[in-house]
This record gives sequence, C-alpha cells and structure tokens, in this order.
Amino acid sequence: MENLLHINEYYTCLEHLLKVYDKHSRKNKFTGETQEALIKWQQEMRELLRGLIGLDMMEECELQPKQIEHKVLPNGIIREKIVIQVEPEVFMPFYVLSPIEPVKQGKRQCVIAAPGHMSAGKLAVAGVDEINCVKEKIEYFNYDYGMQLALLGYTVLCPDIRGFGERREAALQKDDENAFLGSTCFQLEHMAIPLGQTVVGMLTWDLMRLIDYIETKEGWNVEHIGCVGFSGGGMQTLWLSALDERIQYSIISGYMYGYKDSLLKLNGNCSCNYVPHLWKHVDMGDIGALIAPRPVMIQSGRVDHLNGERGVINVIEQVEIMKEAYKLLGAEMKIHHAIYEGGHKWYSQDVEGFLGKLEYKK
Repeated sequence: MENLLHINEYYTCLEHLLKVYDKHSRKNKFTGETQEALIKWQQEMRELLRGLIGLDMMEECELQPKQIEHKVLPNGIIREKIVIQVEPEVFMPFYVLSPIEPVKQGKRQCVIAAPGHMSAGKLAVAGVDEINCVKEKIEYFNYDYGMQLALLGYTVLCPDIRGFGERREAALQKDDENAFLGSTCFQLEHMAIPLGQTVVGMLTWDLMRLIDYIETKEGWNVEHIGCVGFSGGGMQTLWLSALDERIQYSIISGYMYGYKDSLLKLNGNCSCNYVPHLWKHVDMGDIGALIAPRPVMIQSGRVDHLNGERGVINVIEQVEIMKEAYKLLGAEMKIHHAIYEGGHKWYSQDVEGFLGKLEYKK
C-alpha cells in the first residue's frame, strides 16, 4: 500500500490573486456623468469586449438553412429542427417552437432561449421530457422555459450551442447520461484560447447568427427580438444583449454577480465563464450596463450557491452598476431585478408580466 505524507499547511496563491484583483480590476468602468459620455463608453466597451472574446476571429459564411424535422406536438406547438452554418463548415442545429394557432394581428414575436449546463443542449429548454434524464433536469431547474414561452404565444429558438447536445466534441460523444447532459466547454476553451478565441465568444457569435436567421423569416417580427437564458444561458444572454443591439429585451436568470466572489473565489466554475484579461477591464455589471436602455429582467435566487459567500449582496452590487446606466439614460423603469426565495433555477412567475409590459405590446 502506498504511504501518503499528510500535509499540515498548504502554500496557495488565492489570497495573493484576490489582492491582484483588487489592485488591477475594472480599469474601464464608466466614470462619466452625461448621457453622451455613457453612450460613447458603451460603444468603446463593445469594441473592447468583442476583441477580448475573439469575435474578430470569427468567419462569415452563408447560413445554408436546412429543415430536418417538423412535428406537431400534443400541446399545440409546432416543433421544427433546423440546421444553419455559423462559420465555414461549422453547423448549429436548433429547435423552433411555434404555436399552431396563427397570429391574430401583426407578426410573430421571436425569442432566443439559450441553454445552460446539464440541459442536453436544446432538449431541456425545448421541453423534450420523454427522455428521463432530461425530464429530471426540467423538473429540478424549471428548465423548459423555451416551451413555456412558446405556450405564451412566442416563436422560440432553442439552439444547441457549441459543446452541447449534438455539438459535443469527441470527449463526450457517447451515450451515457452524464455525457448526454453535459458539455465540452473545457475542451473547447483549451482549443480556443491559444488561437485568440474563447468559448463565450463562440457562443455569442453563434447566437448572432441565429439573429441573422430570424431576419430572413417573413412573418417574424425582426424589430423586437428577445433573448432569455438560465445559468450558462444567462451568461449567453448577458453577452449577446450587451454586444448586439438587435436584441431588444432580455431575461438573465441565475447569472449576474461579481466576478471576484463568484468566479475567482469560486474557481471551479465551467471554463466557458473565463476570458483572458477580462477582469482587468470590467465587472459583470459593467457588461450589463451595455444593455441600457433596453428592457431587462434579472432573476436571482436568494440562496443560489453561485452568488458566492456574500450571497445576494454580490448580485445587488452588480445590478446597481447597471441601474446607474439606466438612470442616466432615463430608463429606470426598464430594468427589473427579481429576487426569489430559492436556489439556482429558472423562475417563471414574473416572466409573463415582464413581457406584457414591453413597449411593442402597447
């Protein structure tokens, strides 16, 4: 039997890195006092962040949409499976959920519903509950928010983002339950970083291509495209809404907190969260401030473990950064922070009310 040496004291570097964070972080926070200064800062930050996450490395191509599946579900929702090309020879399958009933007036409102981790990609978000392990995640996280929105009358696009579902890299291309539900963000990040790319950049790019697809569809309202997502889907919603002004409203669930507490101290989070040099420039609330003045709902569970050791205070601090931008633009009523007495999950109860108050509904 191998003998191990018990170590009484470990010589770690976390405390040092926390001091480095305090010394060097958030150098590009907004410090102006006028609307003009804020708008200029937003423009500059979008360019900076696009470079940091590697969007300048992404390659344009034709979408080449192809329909793979068309089903009418028992609940009156039509589910189509479409595949588009997002970069040359890089393809993204997604579900389109649409009510079978035609729109009474105007055009169909469209929402992108981005999946988070342990969702089997598009499956949980689209409510594909005939698969037992997916059904369990739907019930645990209230994960079928794409289907929930379709039942409210929206056309909802539920993608397999890179590393998820049918887009898993070789390491998880197997049929065991953990692989089926999981993602290959770890492998993608290791592939991307040396090339000047990041997983969050790839995901943001692919959702931008999904907006490009929406813009090709007749009868869809391309002026009021929304994006919603929980956990890792909240991360994608944050970045997409911040960097692409074609997104007109957002719901960010389970993903708004300070980087220091939730990604430096809690340093075991998925690789897709991490962007080289990001923390030197901004905190998460600064990214959120790029969404202003467009409507946004932020959902937080009071006991969500990802909030970090200070709990929901860590979230409120970042939301306050966002609120300052909304206030300066005279849009205080367009940001809503809902705190729920629960943990890490999607909360449905205020969604319909938030969506019903949007300007295009009036």
